[in-house]
Amino acid sequence: MERKTRYLAGALALLATAGMTVQAAAQESPEDMARQEAERDKVPDTAGDGPYPSLIEVDPSLPDHVIYRPADLSKLGKAKLGLFVWGNGACADDATSSRLHLSQIASYGYLVIAPGKWRSGPNAHDPKAAPRGRNADGSYPPPPTKAADLTSALDWALAENARAGSPYHGLIDEKAIAAGGFSCGGIQALEIAPDPRIDTLVIQNSGLLTDPSLGIPGMELPKSALAKLHTPVIYIQGGPTDIAYANGKDDFEHINHVPAVMVNLPTGHGGTYHEPMGGKGARIAVDWLEWQLRGDQKAAKSFVGKDCGLCGDPDVTIERKNLR
Repeated sequence: MERKTRYLAGALALLATAGMTVQAAAQESPEDMARQEAERDKVPDTAGDGPYPSLIEVDPSLPDHVIYRPADLSKLGKAKLGLFVWGNGACADDATSSRLHLSQIASYGYLVIAPGKWRSGPNAHDPKAAPRGRNADGSYPPPPTKAADLTSALDWALAENARAGSPYHGLIDEKAIAAGGFSCGGIQALEIAPDPRIDTLVIQNSGLLTDPSLGIPGMELPKSALAKLHTPVIYIQGGPTDIAYANGKDDFEHINHVPAVMVNLPTGHGGTYHEPMGGKGARIAVDWLEWQLRGDQKAAKSFVGKDCGLCGDPDVTIERKNLR
């Protein structure tokens, strides 16, 4: 069953203008979607099941972003934080729209930063944003967040790593940096992918439009941008019913110069973001990050070899290129 949120509404509409099928999404009333969202907001924030229970917070020195991190940084010992900057679904400014997913990643020793406000969950600090509609001339307004917001999060984290007196001083591994995102947010991650500081990408329920000339704000990045990738990349898609499936599959077919994996779960576009601990999508993302950023060979077994962990999962399909 597909899982949808009001924050995907803008992305669904944008993809529909690109000639893509939105299927069941078009059949859900605003009232139904609002009820689903209200039910999800009742779900408590979770600390993840990793070795470092996580928390969600806002740092006044990083306005318009939300941070997910291990609650007790002293428990890291000699370990260091990986850094993961995240683009939200629909390029929305609800930085907690994927809170269970991002909290799960943070619990494995990551500083995760998403642009926007704390708008979702029982501990939300900020009111819901009004759904975006078209302008009077039929065009769409710019999305509330942009790729530069992911870069500003990365810049802030590395500055804090170097700043004496910062709670992150010396705690971030500057050789363990990832960018990722959901739907339109995945395109933001692909846009900043050429940044030499980034070591891997996690693109979820996303892919570049085959015709960027449609002028859809936030989704103009052309397929030629894929040639600029310099890191391994994983696409975690929702199968053929995912409205981003065709675009993500086309991305994967274009990528031939870096290690690439495409995993499909039978979820549709909504993924598993709202399942406990972020569901299977979060577990796959954690394994990828642990392998790519920390060289964890146990995590690597999810992806490599004839009998890889995901290869034997009956609910998953996996395609691989250039893996070492």
